[in-house]
Amino acid sequence: MSKRGAKTPARLGFRMPAEWEPQAAVWLSWPHRRATWPGRFRPIPSAFARVAAAISRYQEVRINAVAALRPQARRLCKAAGANLDRVRFFPHRTNDAWCRDHGPIFVRNDRTGEVAITDWTYNAWGGKYPPFGDDNRIPARIARRLGLRRFPHAMVLEGGSIDVDGQGDLLTSEQCLLNPNRNPDLSREEIEANLRGMLGVQRVLWVGEGIAGDDTDGHIDDIGRFFRPGGIVAAKETNSRDANYRPLRGVWERLESFRTRTGGKFELVALPMPAPVVFDGQRVPASYANFLVINGAVLVPTFRQRRRDAAACAVLGACFPGREIVPIDCADLIWGLGTLHCISQQQPA
Repeated sequence: MSKRGAKTPARLGFRMPAEWEPQAAVWLSWPHRRATWPGRFRPIPSAFARVAAAISRYQEVRINAVAALRPQARRLCKAAGANLDRVRFFPHRTNDAWCRDHGPIFVRNDRTGEVAITDWTYNAWGGKYPPFGDDNRIPARIARRLGLRRFPHAMVLEGGSIDVDGQGDLLTSEQCLLNPNRNPDLSREEIEANLRGMLGVQRVLWVGEGIAGDDTDGHIDDIGRFFRPGGIVAAKETNSRDANYRPLRGVWERLESFRTRTGGKFELVALPMPAPVVFDGQRVPASYANFLVINGAVLVPTFRQRRRDAAACAVLGACFPGREIVPIDCADLIWGLGTLHCISQQQPA
C-alpha cells in the first residue's frame, strides 16, 4: 500500500479525467473464453467487432489480442464497417474480455500533459473466475508498450466499480469496494485514502448495493454515472415487485442526500431500467447505465426492447447534448454479465 508522504500520482499532479473529456483511444480485449458466454459464444466476436467499428468512426480502437486471434478480429471488424486505419492490435495475452476491470486506469497531469497508468491488483471480482494472471498483467504490458509511467498499487480495484467527474468527486458502491472478497484488511478510510492518492480525487461518494444478477458485487457502472460535474444519471426501477426496485430506490435516496462541492444538491436524472433479461432461468444485469462516452458520441446498450431502449437513448441524449447517441444491440453480449462499459477502457488524450 502507499506509504504516507510517498509521491503518489495525486501529489505529482495527476488526476483521473472524466469519461467525457478528450480521449486518445478506447481499449478492448478480444473475446476468446467461451465459458464467459456458456452455450452462446458464437455471436460474441461479431458483437465486439460492431462495438469496435462504432468507436472507430470517432477515434482509435486499441485491442488486446494475441496473434492467433487477430485474423478473425480484423476480418469481423472489417465486415462490421470499422475504419481499419483506426484499429490497432497489441499482442497482449488475456484470460477474458472485461477490459474495464483488468485494463489500466489512466490518469493525466494537466500541467505537463503526461498520461500515466495506475495499475491496481485484479482478482476477477473476488476470485470468482480463475485464472486471471494474464489479465492482471495487462496494465503493465500496456505501460511498457506505450512507454507510459506506471503507478502500481496492491489494492484490488476494478474500473467498473468507480466513476469520476474529473473535478474531484468519485462515485462507488459499498457492496463492491467494502466487500471482503476484495480488500478484507482495508478500512473504508484506507480505501478512500488510496483512491485520493492514486486518482487525484478529493471526495468518495458511496451508494449501497447494485442490481440483480451482477456478479461484480455492485459495480457503479450498472447503477449511476456522472454526466457532468454536479450531475448524475441513475438507474431507476418503477416496478415495486422487481428485484431491483429496493436497491435502486436506496441508491436514489443516497444520491438525494449528497451535496456538491459548493453545497447544492446534485442534478439527478432518472434512467429507465430494461425489462428483466433472463437466460436459461438466470437473471442477467442488463442496465442502460453501462453506456460508453467517446469523442463526439455516447454508445448506449440496447436489449431489443423498442420502447425502453428508445426512452433510455432519449434520456442520455439530453444528458450529453452535442454528442451523437449510438444504440448498440447488446442482447447477446449481456449473457456474459456485462455490456459496453464493461468491455472497454478509455485512454485520455
